[in-house]
Amino acid sequence: MLPATASLPYDQKLAGLRARLRDLPGAIVAFSGGVDSTALLHACQQELGDRCVAVTADSPSLPRVELHDAEVLAQEIGARHIVLPTHELDQPDYRKNAGDRCYYCKKELFVTVAQRRAEIAPADWVVVYGAITDDLGDHRPGQTAAAEHGVQAPLLEAGFGKDDVRRYSREVGLRTADKPSFACLSSRVPYGTAIDAKVLARIERAEGVLRDLGFRQFRVRHHDQLARVEVAPDELPEAFEQRQAIGEGLRLAGYVFVALDVFGYRSGALNQLLKQP
Repeated sequence: MLPATASLPYDQKLAGLRARLRDLPGAIVAFSGGVDSTALLHACQQELGDRCVAVTADSPSLPRVELHDAEVLAQEIGARHIVLPTHELDQPDYRKNAGDRCYYCKKELFVTVAQRRAEIAPADWVVVYGAITDDLGDHRPGQTAAAEHGVQAPLLEAGFGKDDVRRYSREVGLRTADKPSFACLSSRVPYGTAIDAKVLARIERAEGVLRDLGFRQFRVRHHDQLARVEVAPDELPEAFEQRQAIGEGLRLAGYVFVALDVFGYRSGALNQLLKQP
């Protein structure tokens, strides 16, 4: 259910967000470097100053290019940044990749933050993450883990949707304002297909090929020896033109077969498998 604040004008949402953040004793921001968490980190830094720290979970599910970008973004914002190794791949429930995989990922982060709290921030600082209203209409088991660990979602509470986040990012000059959506590499693997570090490394290499070819919005969906490539609909003609380079690059990355999805990129495309009878 959408919060009542979702229907407010943008200026009122922003005022509400700032008031919520000012009331916090301090904030530990779960920071991926994506559009939402970057906007949240910036807002926290503006309202809380030194009473704010960004924490990025580092594991094989996070591409090295995204980790580097998160480090640079935190520097640009002026926030203290901690890269926190997490070990979700050690958990059988995560590796088996059932529909609740994201629950175990978020739980691993929140538990690790709690275990290392003394070196991260004072005990009364609140852990926050970048959930927004758009997340309420999709399969997001990570929200359950957040609720269980008392993690707050200031953007969501203030009624921010994706358009609001991008507007805020543009107004304050964040270079992530138009950054394409990103999710962890494990989201490229169909539910029910086991995940391990080798699979994630293959996906990372494959997506690096698309990035190097100049595509902005893309996913390489992993189907064993088949890579199903999704790019933004407006990039499909370019993908078809570069099909030879894409195919050769992904074969070098470790795939035998390469297919270009004619429907293009769709956020959460693999969630459709959970709806099958």
